[in-house]
Amino acid sequence: MSRAIPFEKWHGLGNDYLLVERSSADGALEPTLVRRLCDYHFGVGSDGILEVVAEEGARAEIVIWNPDGSTAELSGNGTRIAARWLARRSGSDEVTIVVGTREVVARMRDQTEVEMDMGPVEVAPTESLEVDGLALAFTPVSVGNPHAVIAREPDRTELLRLGPLVENHPRFPERTNVQLMRVDSRTETTAGVWERGAGETLSSGTSACAVAAAAVANGWCDSPVTVHLAGGDLFVELDERLHARLTGSAEEICHGETTEEWLDR
Repeated sequence: MSRAIPFEKWHGLGNDYLLVERSSADGALEPTLVRRLCDYHFGVGSDGILEVVAEEGARAEIVIWNPDGSTAELSGNGTRIAARWLARRSGSDEVTIVVGTREVVARMRDQTEVEMDMGPVEVAPTESLEVDGLALAFTPVSVGNPHAVIAREPDRTELLRLGPLVENHPRFPERTNVQLMRVDSRTETTAGVWERGAGETLSSGTSACAVAAAAVANGWCDSPVTVHLAGGDLFVELDERLHARLTGSAEEICHGETTEEWLDR
């Protein structure tokens, strides 16, 4: 690892990520370093890291790191940030981001808005889960990563209490993302998000897709669905097969680099 790690800090509706190019960091990131970088008090601070593994023209491969040092199969906000970064770098309004085996095509809609093809969303029948003495009805959803959508008032106190309990419940051997959601109208919902490996976040792109898909599949809403999150709104369009398209903003906050003193600690 080099003596300095250049980074850019971005956010998607308050869901903030550090973007690090592997070539500039002089080697791949590893969990301990990821945890240190993401620490808001002793590091730079972020909800995760987007590690650009390779880039060629309008195509880039990334690894998405959670702040606990684990990796994620997909992140709607993170991938949208990577897409806008690549669009600016390549000069193309349409780019492809590769995350693991998944390829995501994104299009720039204006200066900050990014529209992204999220692919098919899988919604399973509602189940019941016993948590902290409560029988919670939840809808299992996969957006390439797992979600438990709970139709319950998205009160922050309840989210902080139930989020970690559901995330780590034996029902989910690989853990899960958790959403408490309220239906506001046929085209609007409000959701609180507890992300696997990150905890409470102000917004989440895959969570918005999961909430919208659960609402449509259960007959609570019609597509398109606006999902109101603590950090702002995300717009989700779903076709009859629940193929999702997600639109929202991605903005750069700053750029910098770590110091030798910090790395040597």
